[in-house]
Amino acid sequence: MSAAPTGRTGAPSVSVVVCVYTEDRWGDILAAVASVCDQSHPALETLLVVDHNPGLLRRLAKAFGDDGAGAHRVRVLPNAGPRGLSAGRNTGIAASSGEVIAFLDDDAVAERDWLLHFAEAYADPRVMAVGGRTQPVWASRRRPAWFPEEFDWVVGCTYRGLPPGRVPVRNVLGGNASFRRTALAAVGGFASGIGRDGHRLPLGCEETELCIRLARAVPDAVLLIDDRSVIHHRVPAARERFGYFRTRAYAEGLSKALVAHIVGAQDGLASERRYTTRVLPAGVARGVRDALLGRPGGAGRAGAIVAGVAAAAGGYVLGTWRARRTGGRFAVASLPAAAPGEGAAA
Repeated sequence: MSAAPTGRTGAPSVSVVVCVYTEDRWGDILAAVASVCDQSHPALETLLVVDHNPGLLRRLAKAFGDDGAGAHRVRVLPNAGPRGLSAGRNTGIAASSGEVIAFLDDDAVAERDWLLHFAEAYADPRVMAVGGRTQPVWASRRRPAWFPEEFDWVVGCTYRGLPPGRVPVRNVLGGNASFRRTALAAVGGFASGIGRDGHRLPLGCEETELCIRLARAVPDAVLLIDDRSVIHHRVPAARERFGYFRTRAYAEGLSKALVAHIVGAQDGLASERRYTTRVLPAGVARGVRDALLGRPGGAGRAGAIVAGVAAAAGGYVLGTWRARRTGGRFAVASLPAAAPGEGAAA
C-alpha cells in the first residue's frame, strides 16, 4: 500500500480536515485555515466539517464560498453522521480527495512545514499514520505553575514522556495527525460512541482505538510521531483550571476502559503501563524536589499528578463496570477506498 507520487516533490497529496462546532471559535477557525493555506507543502484542499450547527455552516459557506474555488481550495460541509468528532472526521475523510488525510484542531495553527514532514514520512510504503508535536498556547500567556507537563494531554498537547524525533508509536494524537487513505479504507473510520462531543463530557481515545485496529489489520504497518510537524494549540482560560484537569482525567479513564474492553487490556493499556510506572513517578519526584528547593509550583505539580492518576483510575473502574454491563459496543464507519470521483461513492 504505497502512495502514488504527486507533484514536483513526488510526495503524496494531502487533504486537511478541520472539524468545527461553535461560532465562539470563529477567529481560531480562520487562523487554522490560514495556517494550512500557508504550508510549504501545499494541501490539496481544506475541508471544514461543521458539527450540527446550521448557523456556523452558513457563516463559513459565506466566508469561503460554496464551491471550494480559489487558489487555496476550502470546502465547507455538514457532519453527515451523529453529533461528535468521530463522525465529523469520517465525513471529512469520505469527502476528501487526497492520498493522505491530515487532521488539525479548530483552535490550533500549524507551522509552515507541518505537512511537509508528514508527506516525507509516507515515502516508506509501510507508514500508515504520522502524528506531530502539539504545543500549548496558554490563555494566561504562561503555563500554570501547578500544571505538570506529564499531563499536557489533558489540554490536547504533546506531554512529557513521549519520545523525541521521528519514532514509532502505538497511536498518534488526533488533533495533529495524518493517515494514509488506503489504510483507513481497509479498517474503517473513527468509531462513533467514543471520543469527543462538544456538548458532553470531554472524552477521548477515538484515535487510540483506530490505531490499534489499524495495527491489527495491517501487521507490518508503521505508525510514527515526527516532532518536527508542529502545531500550536490554544488553551482557553477554563482549561487552565484544576476542575477541568480533574474532569478531563476522569473522562480519559472512562474512555480507556471502553477501549480496553473492546480491544483487550494488553493493547488498550500497553503505552499507559510505561507512562504510569515510569513517567508519572519521575514527575512526582521532580515536583517534590522543586518544592524542597523552594521553586514555585513543585508541590502543586506533584499533587496534580497524584490527583490526575486518582481521577483517571476512578473513571477507568466505573467505565469498566459500565462496559461489562452494557457490552461496551460502538460503531465503526466504512469508508471509500478511493477519493470521490475515482470510482467510489463519497
